Amino acid sequence: MFPFCVDCSFEEMPTNNFVESRYWFPISVSTCSFWNFDALFQPQQHPARDSHDTFFLEVPSTTRELPEDYVKLVKRVHESGGYGSRGYMYDWKREEANKNLLRTHTTAVSTRMLYALAKQPFTPKRYFSIDRVFRNESVDRTHLAEFHQIEGLVCDKGLTLGDLIGVLNDFFSRLGMSKLRFKPAYNPYTEPSMEIFSYHEGLKKWVEIGNSGMFRPEMLLPMGFPEDVRVIAWGLSLERPTMILYGVDNIRDLFGHKVDLSLMKRNPICRLGID
Repeated sequence: MFPFCVDCSFEEMPTNNFVESRYWFPISVSTCSFWNFDALFQPQQHPARDSHDTFFLEVPSTTRELPEDYVKLVKRVHESGGYGSRGYMYDWKREEANKNLLRTHTTAVSTRMLYALAKQPFTPKRYFSIDRVFRNESVDRTHLAEFHQIEGLVCDKGLTLGDLIGVLNDFFSRLGMSKLRFKPAYNPYTEPSMEIFSYHEGLKKWVEIGNSGMFRPEMLLPMGFPEDVRVIAWGLSLERPTMILYGVDNIRDLFGHKVDLSLMKRNPICRLGID
């Protein structure tokens, strides 16, 4: 039994500013590669950092401010490892980390929230956010270049993968989705990692709705967390669970320039937490 409930004591992360390149708050949709990739122990050669998957900004193209002491620790863990890791054994480049981009996941926000948390005497925290992310993907019935991501994380001592599975089962069951499967996966910043699938009655197949895992020591320890602190985290699309819940078979019917505006007139208002 996990030691918390999914609807208590979660704080919302600030994700509302669209252009901002500083390393401190407010946090924005535009961020630099350091927070979006490097601080998450994602190597600079990773294909997700290529322009085929990421929208880079032309103006301003780079950030001017990063916490230099922390940058040195991230550079070292990438190049030569530490904390029981061998690292990636390559020459880490600051100019790559400075590049501004439209965030590819709201985990860029989680990274900065955790960095700020690690600078204080340790207190368990639970964070969430719901906001837009951007990926240079081909648009089809299940993919968009701009969509919404639900992000959640719990930072505490003694957490396990069982806690993560318990939270995810509870969360999705409250949305009416009890048919879940978890598949082992690889993420640079989580180990172990799991992809989350739910069965879509309309498409008659299992559809990936999210990703999850436990943040790696190579990510948490350079921030300054104690060695016994664990972070479980999950990120999922808002549109795909909505498709499954309401039997929509084309994501473009929910979000984007092809949405039929009469859809709002034909459907009731969604009221949450109102009797």
